[in-house]
Amino acid sequence: MPVPPGNLPPQSPPMMPAPQRPPGCPPGLEYLTQIDQLLVHQKVELAEAILGWETNNKYLVKNSLGQQVFYVAEENDCCNRNCCGPLRSFVLHIQDNVGQEVITLTRPLRCGGCLCPCCLQELEIQSPPGTPIGYVVQTWHPFLPKYTIQNENKQDILKIVGPCCTFKCCSDVNFEVLSMDETSSVGRISKQWTGYIREAFTDADNFGIQFPLDLDVKIKAVLLGACFLIDFMFFERKQNRH
Repeated sequence: MPVPPGNLPPQSPPMMPAPQRPPGCPPGLEYLTQIDQLLVHQKVELAEAILGWETNNKYLVKNSLGQQVFYVAEENDCCNRNCCGPLRSFVLHIQDNVGQEVITLTRPLRCGGCLCPCCLQELEIQSPPGTPIGYVVQTWHPFLPKYTIQNENKQDILKIVGPCCTFKCCSDVNFEVLSMDETSSVGRISKQWTGYIREAFTDADNFGIQFPLDLDVKIKAVLLGACFLIDFMFFERKQNRH
């Protein structure tokens, strides 16, 4: 469940000052207007590391200065988390630094794997109270992770293409953000290597997201959502991993 307003996690990093909201910018997304890079840190859960019991994911989103921009909390039930694992449906609540929910991410339950091209993954990104601002839609490919970034009208805006192998020891895994014809690089979502112990015993991952400073603020929010979908699909620890 999300954190109640004004009750953010203890020992939080320094907060990013809220900039002035420009006209047409959804409330809370003004933080993204001055940013071309985000760092996403998943919190380590001791129950997962020790017992292997899947808990709701929590993340801190920071800017390049290490200042907290958003806090992210998964809303889910125990049965869904531990029975469906990384394929589970979820709702992620993204809150600003005063505990106000500014983005809601919703992933329905879908089949996984390249053998189910008719039931691919999709993520809806909303600005409360339920206004869609974009979508992340998996694109079928026999061996590459591919996604289409869409705006609120479901018009295709950008592509995301990942590597054939999403496991690389001691190095980052990069998902490239490309133009629609896949000829120009626009940005990158990188799963960062966190060390042998953390990689082996937890699913608490770190990501970096890069995009142009002048990119539509709504599309920046959709790329942030794409980062979480990629995390669940490729880096969330499966029930029988150990």
